[in-house]
This record gives sequence, structure tokens and C-alpha cells, in this order.
Amino acid sequence: MDTLKTMTYAVTGRIARITLDRPERGNGITMDLPRELAACVERANLDPAVHVIALSGNGSGFCGGYDLVDSAERMELASDNPAVPPGSPLDPRVQMRNHDPRGVWDPVLDYAMMSRNVRGFMSLFHSEKPVVCKVHGFCVAGGTDMALCSDLLVIADDAKIGYPPARVWGSPTTSIWFHRIGPEKAKRLLFTGDCLSGKEAQAWGLAIESAPKDQLDERFEILLGRIARLPINQLVMMKLLVNQSILQQGLHTTQILGTFFDGITRHTPEGYAFQQRAAAAGFKQAVRERDEPFGDFGLSTFKG
Repeated sequence: MDTLKTMTYAVTGRIARITLDRPERGNGITMDLPRELAACVERANLDPAVHVIALSGNGSGFCGGYDLVDSAERMELASDNPAVPPGSPLDPRVQMRNHDPRGVWDPVLDYAMMSRNVRGFMSLFHSEKPVVCKVHGFCVAGGTDMALCSDLLVIADDAKIGYPPARVWGSPTTSIWFHRIGPEKAKRLLFTGDCLSGKEAQAWGLAIESAPKDQLDERFEILLGRIARLPINQLVMMKLLVNQSILQQGLHTTQILGTFFDGITRHTPEGYAFQQRAAAAGFKQAVRERDEPFGDFGLSTFKG
């Protein structure tokens, strides 16, 4: 495996541990992260010693979403990767965060790039072996794609989880909220962009367990240990059995719509206005102004 830039990978006993590791940026999602995530999941699945995968994040929180500060504050981006051909969906100049209403937006290029990220996040869902995610601090916006594509979620009581970009400039590309908490609760969150506390996430059925911050690691390890006792073949069959029901509900079809919608949200009048405000006043200020009418403008410390 190439040197990892956004996470670490380690195996302890029967547990493969994938840890998001850009704490100085709130473990914000870059173009490297979904690709590295999928590679780590594949590595764990091919390791006969591994029974279960543990996903977590270093620093003050699990993941603050896409690392958008630089791209949101500039109208134009220049490619810093000569290995990426100009005009490629992976070229930063055509990434979905480049909001210049003077240019032409190609929704299919946008979709091609974002769908690659979705496939990276969905490697957790499609992993043969179970994935248990631990959330502390915050898990918002694109960070929820990883948490909800995992099989089980253990969260700190005081953590915050939700999708504030539902207010402007975002649509959940993995579109998995409905499958985790049902239509009414999913609408309640996506119609407002509100976040849940860890305790609320467990009460709503989003997390399997919440715990006080000082007990989170212990509860996480207990659950991992119990899962790791099962034979790999049993774990693979049990996960396949349950996941088939989710797939039959049309998850992949909905993800196509959600990923296209994500591009559209960034090219509406409100989306352009948000980006222009970010370019003028900074991304954090634009998010603060977005969230202040809802009374939770403290969430502007998150990335996006």
C-alpha cells in the first residue's frame, strides 16, 4: 500500500484499525481520503487474521466533513497534481467546490468525481467484514457518509452528528439516512440541517450505543471484542444477509440521485451566493451566517 496521507492502518489481534489522521484539519475529507479508505478496507478484508474493522478519528472529533476552506474561498483553483490530466473529473479545476457562475458547469463531470468518493465511503458498507465506527466530538456533513456506511456506530454522549449543509450547498451523497433511521426522522434532520447529540443519536436508532466521553473507548473495545469472537465466515454471512434487505430498498438508485443533487445544490442562486460570501468573508464566516438563524452557529467550527 502506498504511504497513507489521511489515515493510519494497524492490526491488533483480530481487529483492523483505520484511524482518520489529519487532526489539525478536523480530519477533513480530501480527494485522497476515499481512495485510501477503500484501500485500507480491502487490506483488512484480505487479511485472514482480521475479523472486524474499527473506524475512528484522531483529534478533537471524528470528521468535520469536506476540507473546503481553501476551495470555498477562491473562485478559481489550479491543479497542483501534474499526474491528473487537465479536464479530468479528478482535476481540482473541475471539482464540485469550484463555484464560478461565469463558467460552464458540467453536471456529469461533477457526478463522475463525487461518485468516486461515494464508492470510497461505500467500501465500508460493502466490506465483507463488519465495520464499527467510533464518533467523538463531531461528525458532520461528509463525515456522516463514513459513519453511516459503517455497520454499527458507537458515539460519545456529547458528540454532535448531522448534516448542516442541507441548509445550503450540499446533499448527502451516500443517501443512507433513510435506511438508518426511517423517512420521518431523516426528513426531520434534512429539512432543518440540525444535529443530534450522541444520546439523541442512540435514542433515534442512529447509533447502537452512546457513552460518556471518558467511557467511550472502553465501550467501543468491548463491542469490537465480542464481534471478533465470531468466525469470519459467520460474520460475512450475517452482514450479507442484512445488507441485501437494504440494497433491495433501492439504496444504489437513491445514491445516484443524491450525488447529482449535491452538484445542483452548489449551482443554485443560494449556492452561488454562499460561495461568493465565503470568497469575500471566509468560509467559516459564511457557515456561521448560514447557521446563526438556527441558533447553532457554534457548528461553524466544522469544515463543511
